Amino acid sequence: MPRAALSAAAVTDIALRVVDELGPAALTLSAVAGRAGVATPSLYKHVRGLTDLRTLVSTRVLNELADRTEQAVLGLAADEAIHAFMTAWRGYVLDHPHRYGALVQAPEPGTADAGGRLLGILLKSLRAYGMTDSAAIHAARCLRSAAHGFTVLESEGGFGLPEKLDESYDLLIRMMVGGLRMPTG
Repeated sequence: MPRAALSAAAVTDIALRVVDELGPAALTLSAVAGRAGVATPSLYKHVRGLTDLRTLVSTRVLNELADRTEQAVLGLAADEAIHAFMTAWRGYVLDHPHRYGALVQAPEPGTADAGGRLLGILLKSLRAYGMTDSAAIHAARCLRSAAHGFTVLESEGGFGLPEKLDESYDLLIRMMVGGLRMPTG
């Protein structure tokens, strides 16, 4: 890639290709610079360093995940929306396991908008259960934890028994939906 075509977005695109092909541990400034055909110091015109690049990658991944979940829940409510949300989350992780593995999980100011967008989609889906404020936040945390935990284990080959993973994930979704229908308090 010629130097003139570099931008923060182009550097992020290259970083995602490195991650997709070689895994999250391979994401280095040197690897990205090599793919871009520039010296590593040239990247500093577009990113402040590896931490900044990881934030840009995480922001892109969160936005892609938000796009997928938003499309999945469009026009749905309650149980159907939660099922669609969790299914879309799993689909993204299975389609892009290395990208998801590169996602910075801790709250990061640079990913706040993208993370907030994803949270907003989930919170909107929870309104059908009458959940607002802190009850909705607690439920969103539980749903995120369930989807994240299962999909990370699945994408890393953590389930070795012969039972079908689709059946296990459907059970997880039913368990989560059942929990959302329980009175809180």
